Amino acid sequence: MLTRGFNQVVLLPEDLRASREDFEVIGAFNPGATRLGRDIILLVRVAERPSARQRDRLYLPRYDAELRQVVVDCPLAKDFDTSDPRVVRSHVDGRSRLTSLSHLRVVRSHDGHAIDRLDEAGLWPETPWEEFGIEDPRITAIGQMFYITYVAVSRHGVATALASTRDFCTFERHGIIFCPENKDVVLFPETIQDQFAALHRPSGGARFSPPEIWLAYSPDMRHWGRHVRLLGGQFDWESNRIGPGPPPVRLEAGWLAIYHGNRRPAYASEVADYCAGAALLDAHDPSRIVARSREPLLAPDTEFERKGFVPNVIFPTGLVESGDTLLLYYGAADTSTAVVEVSSAEILKSLAPWPAPS
Repeated sequence: MLTRGFNQVVLLPEDLRASREDFEVIGAFNPGATRLGRDIILLVRVAERPSARQRDRLYLPRYDAELRQVVVDCPLAKDFDTSDPRVVRSHVDGRSRLTSLSHLRVVRSHDGHAIDRLDEAGLWPETPWEEFGIEDPRITAIGQMFYITYVAVSRHGVATALASTRDFCTFERHGIIFCPENKDVVLFPETIQDQFAALHRPSGGARFSPPEIWLAYSPDMRHWGRHVRLLGGQFDWESNRIGPGPPPVRLEAGWLAIYHGNRRPAYASEVADYCAGAALLDAHDPSRIVARSREPLLAPDTEFERKGFVPNVIFPTGLVESGDTLLLYYGAADTSTAVVEVSSAEILKSLAPWPAPS
């Protein structure tokens, strides 16, 4: 387990006002992170839900692209499996609905340790494939442009879309780049052999293998191919889910890729621990793993990681270099945004050579 430096919550749900009077903010978490001038920019996922409560009804928000507004459906609770607080599943047709609707908001920090300004700018659902919200952004700076990959959720499944900005005041959408079911896509900040590169997480329902992270290449960031499996969930702490965290960081030793792992639940309604791990990828051929975590780098330990909307979650999504250390931003318990200062040298020292010596 890593030695934690500065570590605290920087943004809580109560720090943000809901987008409408009959909604409440239940989460401000899973932020993308980057530097812009002297500021650190966080693009935070803000999850909202209707504040109305009635025991026999569910209140499920969605964006209606034809009406161009958010509407709330109110089906009978008895017709759904409600064991997971994040998502309910219909007993009638087996389809899922999220219990909240997320958008992305820009916040700014001078020192990376505290929020100095909450902006009105951000990204809100506005297309049919964002019907159930937009989530979990990652930010990669390439040249003078910032590229944002984010999760678009709809009745068609979980897809990954791309947007870009120069100033985090206005944004341009570029549509879906990885169709359902695929999420946690992160772009490398440099081209590799004249191609853009990305890590992604196919997340289909068939369980022919442990969960996996894949690598892909593109000439233009829109069309992706040369897909190859990178790594899978080898250990108990990553046996249920595994996916990229922040965009990889180029170190002298190679590409440092921090990722999340989730243990297989012990019983049906459990949401097991989410932890952070890392892999070191070859600088010239990132399909080659040099070393990786056998044990979690970070596991839920503090009260704000263990208690919240979904307890026992560390979900890393943003990374900013700060001298000899890294500021790692993550979602804590699917509720708040936290930051921890970690040493890149200590991370590298903790990794085991891969493939493991026989």
